[in-house]
Amino acid sequence: MAGIAGFVAEKLGAPPWAQFALYGVALVAGGWDAAIDSWENLRHRKLDIHFLMLAVAVGAVLVGAYGEATLLLFLFSASGAMEAYAMDRTQREVSSLLHTAPKEATVIAADGAHHVVTVDQLKVGQRLAVKPGEMFAADGEVVKGETASDESTLTGESVPVEKSVGSSVFSGTINLWGSVEVNVVRLPSESTLQKIVRLIQTAQKLKAPSQRFTDRFGGNYTLLVLGAVTAMFLVWWLGFGLPPFQSVDGRASAFYRAMTLLVVASPCALVLSIPSAILAAIAWGAKHGVLFRGGAAIEKLAEIDTVALDKTGTLTTGELAVVAVESFPTGRERELLELAYALERHSHHPIARAITHHARKENVTVREIARFESITGQGVRAQVGDGHAFLGRRELVAAGPFAQWLEKVPPAAAEFSEVWVVAPGIVGRLLLKDQLRAESRGVLAALKANGIRTYMLTGDRRHTAESVAKELGVDEVRAGLSPEQKVEIVDGFRQQGRKVAMVGDGVNDAPSLAAAYVSVAMGARGSDAALEQSEVVLMHDRIENFLAALRLSRRARTIIKQNLVISLGTVIVMVGASLVGTIPLSLGVIAHEGSTVVVCLNSLRLLLGKND
Repeated sequence: MAGIAGFVAEKLGAPPWAQFALYGVALVAGGWDAAIDSWENLRHRKLDIHFLMLAVAVGAVLVGAYGEATLLLFLFSASGAMEAYAMDRTQREVSSLLHTAPKEATVIAADGAHHVVTVDQLKVGQRLAVKPGEMFAADGEVVKGETASDESTLTGESVPVEKSVGSSVFSGTINLWGSVEVNVVRLPSESTLQKIVRLIQTAQKLKAPSQRFTDRFGGNYTLLVLGAVTAMFLVWWLGFGLPPFQSVDGRASAFYRAMTLLVVASPCALVLSIPSAILAAIAWGAKHGVLFRGGAAIEKLAEIDTVALDKTGTLTTGELAVVAVESFPTGRERELLELAYALERHSHHPIARAITHHARKENVTVREIARFESITGQGVRAQVGDGHAFLGRRELVAAGPFAQWLEKVPPAAAEFSEVWVVAPGIVGRLLLKDQLRAESRGVLAALKANGIRTYMLTGDRRHTAESVAKELGVDEVRAGLSPEQKVEIVDGFRQQGRKVAMVGDGVNDAPSLAAAYVSVAMGARGSDAALEQSEVVLMHDRIENFLAALRLSRRARTIIKQNLVISLGTVIVMVGASLVGTIPLSLGVIAHEGSTVVVCLNSLRLLLGKND
């Protein structure tokens, strides 16, 4: 406002002291922050963009261009505000995760009493009561009750996730409708939510290669510009005979032209062009279930031409599901499932979870059992009614009176797991299979449409791997691989000049993840290895987030290129114009600071737009 008032006073012919007072207020207000930053840098013997802006403003005042000096500092402050806004939006995305962290929890004591404590008092193994609408205070496992949780803080998706006994729940997610009891398996300070926040905060500090280049470039460029401006001042004064400080006969002074050159050559927009886009991309990804470990991951992912994927846990869910129940004689499949449910409903291993889930889905009768015991390496048995029932491997049947059935029933195909159930008067088996992710086929098709070749690298048998690959549309399969062989294949791709993204679960695939051009882990819910080994983490094991990450990285690369063209193009054009002719200082100010504002706004499109 003071600057506008000074401009009006100047046009209306107000006394010089009034014009100077109004412009002075505007100059102090516009240059205050830059002066503080410059002073701190000078104390450490560093020169930066803020110093250049103050130098130009002082120079403009010395030649009487108060309006131009005010406009320069106003636009410089405005571009700084735009940068701060972009940073603030980024920080808010991270802070929103921190704000979701619960502060209290209800602990169930040994005598059944309920006590409310702060989350920092929780210990592993404690049992928590969680009512509908409350947040889960720590990562844990449901031991009583059923519900669904809103895990949008982890995944960016608000679709409820069903929870039952044995299901994992995560700190900061919301219990939607059922009262449940949960055993704490991880301290709040070590929860998935906290790991995610730390990962994002670390990522914001890790600079991309191009960003590090512009940082180094900025400091050297500042010295170069100051030297060039000083040299041109001498050339215009001594070489071309321009008046040194005061304009004469309509000719701009050498000092005025030097100040104009200093303005247009300052690389503010260039310095902001990359970090503003990188930070915006990291923030968008954090909100939508994609975590980038720094700007380098964003730049590298945009360049890939090959994607290697693990099978189990990546293209498939990694969870078994019952696909068939066969009884001998036939017709007693439901009775067989009841027996299997009775024997497995208190166990939590993968096969037991699959059988329990299938039995509940079929609403089978719950049978009571007694004298339950485990048979090491074979299965389990218990008393059911007046007899004993067994559940376990195929060898269990071979050792009993139903061995003749093995001759009639061939082993299950390679892609299936089989569990046999034996009881008085009945024998049968359940066939289980690792389920394909519903989204895997679409993701692979989209990658192929983008010209990216896909490979499945798996330790499974070839027949199983090829069956899955055919169903999903993978370009090529490499099966029966050890971790070392996966590394050799990924390294072979690199030697061929390919840029490979390896997608795995971050544990068994850790060596091949480390060998890839860019490593992508499925699920920040998983082990710490997934976070430590990978540059990109796909939240909630959502394979479709890989496409969102790829599109985001490519869009970020495009915006960075646009920013560089805008910033460098403006500098080149305006420097050329100031060298070959006289351009108004005000035009140089508008071009320089305007390009900085445009760069910041262009980067914000990543934060405000859609990339999926």
